[in-house]
Amino acid sequence: MPADPLTQAREHLDEARTALREMREYTASLEALAGDRLSGEYLKQTLYRRMMSLRDDPTTPLFFGRIDYRTAAGADENEDCWIGRLHVTREMGSEPMVYDWRAPVSLPFYRGSRTEPMGVALRRRFGFQHGRITAFEDESLLESDAEDAFGHSEILEAEIERPRTGPMRDIVATIQPEQDLIVRAPLSQSVVVQGAPGTGKTAVGLHRAAYLLYAHRDQLSRSGVMVVGPNASFLSYIGDVLPALGEIDAAQETLESVVTRTAGRPVLGMDLPEVAVLKGDPRLAEVLRRAVWNSVVEASETLVVPRGSSQWRIPPHRCQAVIDELRGRGVRYAAGREMLAQRLAHQVLLRMESAGETPDDRVQNAVARSRPVKAYVDTHWPAQNAGRLVFRLLGDPGFLAEHADGLLSADEQRVLGLAHGLTGRAKPPRSVQAWKPSLADLVLIDEVADLLNRTPSLGHVIIDEAQDLSAMGLRAVGRRASTGSVTVLGDLAQATTAYATNSWADSLEHLGKSESSITELVAGFRVPRSVIEYAARLLPSIAPSLTPPHSVRRSAGDFSIVRGGVDALVAATSTALDREGTVGLIVADGQVTTTIDALDDAGIDFGVLGDEPEADFGHRLDVVPATMAKGLEFDQVVLVEPAAIVAAEPDRVTGLRRLYVCLTRAVSGLQVVHQQPLPPELAEVGDEEDASQRARSTRPSSHTGSSAS
Repeated sequence: MPADPLTQAREHLDEARTALREMREYTASLEALAGDRLSGEYLKQTLYRRMMSLRDDPTTPLFFGRIDYRTAAGADENEDCWIGRLHVTREMGSEPMVYDWRAPVSLPFYRGSRTEPMGVALRRRFGFQHGRITAFEDESLLESDAEDAFGHSEILEAEIERPRTGPMRDIVATIQPEQDLIVRAPLSQSVVVQGAPGTGKTAVGLHRAAYLLYAHRDQLSRSGVMVVGPNASFLSYIGDVLPALGEIDAAQETLESVVTRTAGRPVLGMDLPEVAVLKGDPRLAEVLRRAVWNSVVEASETLVVPRGSSQWRIPPHRCQAVIDELRGRGVRYAAGREMLAQRLAHQVLLRMESAGETPDDRVQNAVARSRPVKAYVDTHWPAQNAGRLVFRLLGDPGFLAEHADGLLSADEQRVLGLAHGLTGRAKPPRSVQAWKPSLADLVLIDEVADLLNRTPSLGHVIIDEAQDLSAMGLRAVGRRASTGSVTVLGDLAQATTAYATNSWADSLEHLGKSESSITELVAGFRVPRSVIEYAARLLPSIAPSLTPPHSVRRSAGDFSIVRGGVDALVAATSTALDREGTVGLIVADGQVTTTIDALDDAGIDFGVLGDEPEADFGHRLDVVPATMAKGLEFDQVVLVEPAAIVAAEPDRVTGLRRLYVCLTRAVSGLQVVHQQPLPPELAEVGDEEDASQRARSTRPSSHTGSSAS
């Protein structure tokens, strides 16, 4: 008698775990035999990465679903395919026990429907808890008369709403068809994902990275993949997703870490908003280009190169022709400088040959290295240092005026020239060593560094929270993918920097990817309906052109508004801790200290995000400064004093956008605690009086257990 589906799945899981362990042991037994030491080290690293990708997490099943290909649904043959995070097989050449979710055969699990079954007759999802299969759910794709093409899945819904602990998890078990289209977009295609809160745009971007590394392994192992996030705490939050999918080769950076590496110095200063806006303006790219290339001096002297008993002369017009030819080729500044020495030496060789001599390449190289040629190059094509040039541009009004003429007004030049005085010094620093550059300064240095020497390009770059990057910041990231592609993730309604973008088309132009496609995600899977509807009241004021998001979850979630001070804050926090999952206590940055004191007095254990990014998310409860909330999610959120969060920003629209971000961090429940009046955009007649009367719907108990976020 055949086993019931649950018993069959459990037995298959046990066999798959055994096979995965054997795959790992086999990889560990391989010797790194190579022809030389360098090749041997490379092979060892390859084997190590392979072993890391074969790790088995006992709390997570190796598969989460199965699709049954049947000829009746249009398949070539009948076959049952188990879908999971890794490819698992008993031995080389045998049929896989588990197919990788990224493999072509797995595609119908995500996109197959009753209107287009893609050869699949049955889709089965598994529920699990602590790594053990606990339930299954079947969906027939041959029921063409059903109302819903995809059907409703309680297991899928429970997995989406399942409480989380710690950092972000992968979502391979819950990827939706519209998300899968983005994940599997071709490597050559750059895409923008305009995603409302809770639509999974960050997860989609990370899974796109995992998919591309799988589908284009050879190409991307050489060119590389990079994920750029807004801050170190955010990278800590998402840091486990790609390794859980077997991918450890993607670099994870912030814009600050990227440009710091180029500049060779850290961010030490901070700009006033109006200065940061000006430094992020795309016109600065042309100012910097002029400053670099205008240092090339027109040839007005004859080049004289003594060699033996002869002196070889190259007239100014000939030297200038060489300089003009190099500049016309569009080479980088430093490359042109190196080439100039060789081109001038070649002119000397032509004259030597005309005189009957027979010089060879060694003579040309010697002439190029000679003192007269080097001195001529230094005079007419001088060496440049990116940091020193930017320092001079910001600190020398005459130098700035010379190169900003027609680009920046006199008032803008004055504002930009004040930059050195914003680091706590009474006077601008006298030397580049004493300079305390801001992040915007390092971005400018990065721009100059690329003018001097071409920035190496990666194969693919994922940019999260991209709406908050300046034009110059986008240029810095874009040149890391000049010959590759990008995935841009963001939400214009959550733009909170003074230099934030108002248009994805503009952002794409600054990235150098103007032909990219733009996809809007508005179906929220993570944010409860009551919460997203409340937050959406802000949209007419902060992003009227965007489509309002909606929640696809049947549960409205827990939502309440409470008037009160410290006691109400502590009570709301305690209530949140009584529920399942993580808790984020979001407060205006200026209220972090008083909030910490209140929690200490109440004896509540907590962490503070941003104090030690490498240790973030080590507590159930985190105090979250409002400026660090972007991109994060918590099962329960207690948001304190919305008016204070708005008032902390330089203008009201930015403040409301910051509040929109903070309101939409909740996965299961949100409590708003306030003493000050709510912002008018949120307050409605009867809001506070009716708060205790609000209908609350608790999340159904989940019978699933490991994967998604």
